[in-house]
Amino acid sequence: MTVRRYPAATVLVVLTAALVVVNGFAFWGDTFALWIDDAMQLSAGVAAVVCGVVVARRVRGHQRWWRVLVAVGMAGWSLGQCVWSWYQLVDGRGLPSPSLADVGYLSFPVFALAALFTLARARVRPDRERWQPAQWTAHFGVAVVLDGLIVTGSLFILTWTAALAQLVRATAPDKLTWAVAISYPLSDLVIVVVAVLLVVFDRVDRPYRANLLLAAVGIVALAASDSVFAYLVSIGAESMKPWSDGGFVLGPLFIAFALLATPGTRRREDANQPVGIDWWQLALPYVPVTAVALLITGQVVAGAGPDAVEVYVGVLVVFLVLARQLLSLLDNRLLLRRVYEGQQQLTHQAYHDPLTGLANRALFADRLDRALESGPRPLVLIFVDLDDFKEVNDRFGHAGGDVLLHAVAQRLLSCVRAEDTVARLGGDEFAILLEGEVAAPQAVADRIQGVLRRPFAVHGTLVPVRASMGLVVPDPAEPLITSDVLLGRADTSMYAGKRLGKDTTVVYRPSDDGPPDFPAALRRANGGIPEGFALVFQPIVRLPDATPVAVEALARWTTRDGTAVSPETFVRAAEGAGLGAELDALVLDLACREITAAGVDLTVHVNVCASRLGAAELEQSVGASLARYGLPADRLVVEITETVPVPDLAAGAAAIRRLQALGVRVALDDFGAGYSSLTVLHALPVDLIKLDRALTTGVQPERDAALCRSLVGLCRDLEVAVVAEGIETAEQAELVTRAGCPTAQGYRFGHPAPLSSLHLSAAPLTAG
Repeated sequence: MTVRRYPAATVLVVLTAALVVVNGFAFWGDTFALWIDDAMQLSAGVAAVVCGVVVARRVRGHQRWWRVLVAVGMAGWSLGQCVWSWYQLVDGRGLPSPSLADVGYLSFPVFALAALFTLARARVRPDRERWQPAQWTAHFGVAVVLDGLIVTGSLFILTWTAALAQLVRATAPDKLTWAVAISYPLSDLVIVVVAVLLVVFDRVDRPYRANLLLAAVGIVALAASDSVFAYLVSIGAESMKPWSDGGFVLGPLFIAFALLATPGTRRREDANQPVGIDWWQLALPYVPVTAVALLITGQVVAGAGPDAVEVYVGVLVVFLVLARQLLSLLDNRLLLRRVYEGQQQLTHQAYHDPLTGLANRALFADRLDRALESGPRPLVLIFVDLDDFKEVNDRFGHAGGDVLLHAVAQRLLSCVRAEDTVARLGGDEFAILLEGEVAAPQAVADRIQGVLRRPFAVHGTLVPVRASMGLVVPDPAEPLITSDVLLGRADTSMYAGKRLGKDTTVVYRPSDDGPPDFPAALRRANGGIPEGFALVFQPIVRLPDATPVAVEALARWTTRDGTAVSPETFVRAAEGAGLGAELDALVLDLACREITAAGVDLTVHVNVCASRLGAAELEQSVGASLARYGLPADRLVVEITETVPVPDLAAGAAAIRRLQALGVRVALDDFGAGYSSLTVLHALPVDLIKLDRALTTGVQPERDAALCRSLVGLCRDLEVAVVAEGIETAEQAELVTRAGCPTAQGYRFGHPAPLSSLHLSAAPLTAG
């Protein structure tokens, strides 16, 4: 019987129940009513047997065997009904007990119990689809036990009141009669408890749940009439009215429907829908409790209060119900906690980037808005965009790109404070919000570029990364400033840096002249000093007493609107525009002029790109500057910066010798990084090398010290002076001192500043 046949079954049940009621009035006499009653009982029992056999032939496995067991049980019950009808209608014995009819009747609970357990194991759907288990609570096991005890205790009280108490107290003619009479309520109690518990604790989405529900209703109906029969036998009644036999008619009818019922085919799209609430599971455990409460209330009102057994078992059921409710409260609390945790997780997912774990655009904009709304306070916004990130995706695939983005995110976090915000805005774009006092925003940007320049490991390959950054320091007094405006300014500055040659940091300043253009400024100067261009000098000191022995000239450029453009940016822009030689000549001329004008007896270091080593213009510029300002040649050191490799080592060596012939010394800058190597050191007859900061400020001091000692020893044998760059702490200074390095340079000994601000006075550098 499929779901579509349920309306017809409902009509049949209603008509049968109506016939039982009408027959109970015995309008045609008691004898005819008994014939009709027994015929209805036998017809319902035989119908259940036929339904079980017919359907069992069409199914397999557990679905066959539970129907076979029920059919056998109902066959025994029907045989008992035949004997009963003979005794009652033909032999005229009234309510014979014990009799052969009891054998048939009592066989049904045995086979029905086995059938229920077999049905509970039927899990395979005809369409082989898997069903999701119900979502139980954290204390489901304990709840099952408590609900089972509540149902058992409540049904025991009802059975005790209906028949069992009377049977226990009754004085039967013999023990067999008493045992047969009491076996009816006891067997019914067991099978009803099992049926109810299976209904309550079975999975809601089980395909054969309808079979279980219908079978349980039929069993309860049979048990109700059995209890009435046992009670009538115990009090010596001569007959049983048709109304009392209603369970013997409707019970087999419901069991027949249970045997016929087969699950309808569920559409595949419906199989993924969440399972709804099963009200049977929620209400059924408390139906017997409600019945017990009504029973005891009626007894109290009638003046026949509950006996001791009812009181004791009733109190136990009450405590069990209280324990079950307490368990429900605990489950609700756990559920609320899970809901809260789930909401927190959803909130985190809504405001964080799933790949890097950083704040996303929405959270970053919210924090930026809040920072702006909190009143006038210092803020710094940095926009970071990775240069040529598409090449990483093309080379390693998107998985490799994701690895790189995650690593970049971790390095960005290492550059800021815990209270600052780092966000991934999308793709390879990041943003950083620094709140509160930020002493040197440019220093933070330089630190970020420094950590990003260390190669990243992607699928076993070291990948260099460069980034263009836009930096915005909003004016606290500026009215109506918004997060969108600040992000737009940072984005504009970042793209201005990309146009200047990438791997740059551009500080935003309001301007009507468009993005900063150093090559244009250099051309407009026409051999003079471009507007905003100047030199700063950083001291080089002798170790260990930190006495200044030289200075390095460093170029700086500030645009007309006050934007400080990083040296890497405008130098690269000049190189790209073919103006690198003009820039080198300008720096050389200014350095010689300022060191001479300052009147300090120090050596000055000037950077020159390696690509111009050997060019006649370089040698002419050196000679002209020395002659123009009267600077002794031994007080000038030309540093070869290897942003590009030396194109011809042999030609480069010849050019160095020509410079040395003028009395100028030549240094190899950033040794150990870029294109520097021992081969270059061997090929080029330089007077001095400057150890890159990566060789002196690493994370393994012992290894750094050993490497530094080796290089210093090698240079000593080659009669080449050594300067350690990037020294920022006393520990780093101590490391290079112990390694034998005679001179050093870095923030530990002085920041780059105009020459007049350094207050230097020392002897010339004697180490070369």
